[in-house]
Amino acid sequence: MTKIADLRAQTPDQLSDELLKLKKEQFNLRFQAATGQMEKTHRVSEVRKDIARISTLLRANRAAG
Repeated sequence: MTKIADLRAQTPDQLSDELLKLKKEQFNLRFQAATGQMEKTHRVSEVRKDIARISTLLRANRAAG
């Protein structure tokens, strides 16, 4: 789980890269769940919440500046 203070310290480009990485991980986790190979079920909700945090920060940065 990513802390919001760490995310606020990053540039928008870094946040976009992190968002892309998390979306790929989310896809892979969904694929694992569908095939019954998922081991860390809690990771799905963590990734989803991290994606929401980053999306919110990116949206706020665009609105502010």
